[in-house]
Amino acid sequence: MKAIIQRVMNAKVSVNGEVVSSIGQGVLVFIGITSTDNDKDMEYMARKLLSIKIFDDEHKKKWKKTLIDNDFEVLCVSQFTLYNTWKGNKPDFHLAMPSEHSKEFYENFIEMLRSKYKPEKVKDGIFGAYMQVDLQNDGPVTLELESPAKTEKPSKKDQSAHVNKTTEEAGDILERQS
Repeated sequence: MKAIIQRVMNAKVSVNGEVVSSIGQGVLVFIGITSTDNDKDMEYMARKLLSIKIFDDEHKKKWKKTLIDNDFEVLCVSQFTLYNTWKGNKPDFHLAMPSEHSKEFYENFIEMLRSKYKPEKVKDGIFGAYMQVDLQNDGPVTLELESPAKTEKPSKKDQSAHVNKTTEEAGDILERQS
């Protein structure tokens, strides 16, 4: 699963010119589902979305509060285009979960969010519909989140090699500057 998270002052989703869902302050989350996603990915994303610290505290200190801490809202929009690849100049979406399976998966994800937070604070668009999304960014803050199974972490050996190479490069730059 992949999520593009935007911190917003407000957001709304319309279909055929009619508003179908709206929120006040909180996050607008575009959700992409790939064919290999499972319940573990769903659980990770729900937990992470509700626990990330992307809001200021009462003293204006950055990155201190969560959505739940502030009693803010969530607006989720399914977006298969997040799992695109390119064939020349044309996007290809074969990595996205087919709609006959992703609809149920997405609906289960929304229900999981509602069960972990306040159901009335979790809104969504209409799955598969052609939608217009209006939002007022806050910041702007836009973050990408992907379930761990989809991102390979470098081995400790690779990390060490990268650190050593980066340290050598920094030393070379400093040497040239002196």
